[in-house]
Amino acid sequence: MAWVLIVASLVVLWVASLCKILYTSSSPSRNSFLTTGGAFQKRNVLLVVAHPDDESMFFSPTISYITSRGHNLHILCLSIGDADGKGNIRKEELYQACAILKVPLQQVKTLDHPELQDGFGRVWNHTLLAKIIEGEINSHGIDLIITFDGYGVSGHCNHRDVHYGVRKLLRDTPQGNIEAWELVSTNILRKYIGPVDIWFSILDAMQHSGEVMHCLLNEHPQKSFLAMAQHSSQWVWFRKLFVAFSSYTYANMLRRIECM
Repeated sequence: MAWVLIVASLVVLWVASLCKILYTSSSPSRNSFLTTGGAFQKRNVLLVVAHPDDESMFFSPTISYITSRGHNLHILCLSIGDADGKGNIRKEELYQACAILKVPLQQVKTLDHPELQDGFGRVWNHTLLAKIIEGEINSHGIDLIITFDGYGVSGHCNHRDVHYGVRKLLRDTPQGNIEAWELVSTNILRKYIGPVDIWFSILDAMQHSGEVMHCLLNEHPQKSFLAMAQHSSQWVWFRKLFVAFSSYTYANMLRRIECM
């Protein structure tokens, strides 16, 4: 009977975690991310990802937070995800997913650069990435960047290169008015405990100043499923399980990137 109690406890914890998320979505937010001295100031945010579906699989809590608070969000996807020859299909799927996530389609840009092709083992030039990202900053008056951290959640080399491209931009370009934040990669246990991870993420954020780390709960987790379902070429059984059990569906930990 011990296993029955364990399963029952996990179910209760899962439900309690979902209730916490839903309660947060129906109550005034006390999260200070993107606020200045408690006053609202509209920000121009650039989310930089590597492939179509990154935005839905990993960043949907962040996207929901930004769009629901009236900030201006641009998404730069640095490849069309053509590793399996489905790049043009995946590009259109990205636009469909962004419509679900309430990101204006004219603010979504996908590149098909010959030196930035999708694939494990394909190294992306950090200088080229920094130049492309700088162009987007200048074109849209961007004052804040969000991207992967140095591990890139899954360890995919393209995710990691995007991170280091942003870092190179911050080091080499005098963009003193640009903030940059990275999505924190968690260990494999936390990664696959679904909404239960929100408690660990909240505790992590409480242990750090709001100036360096924030926990963003997904106020509309159902949108993560709907958005990812738009990527029909990728919506196979194991990705359905990933979205259901991934902690990134329910919360994002963002940490400020500091380049010394």
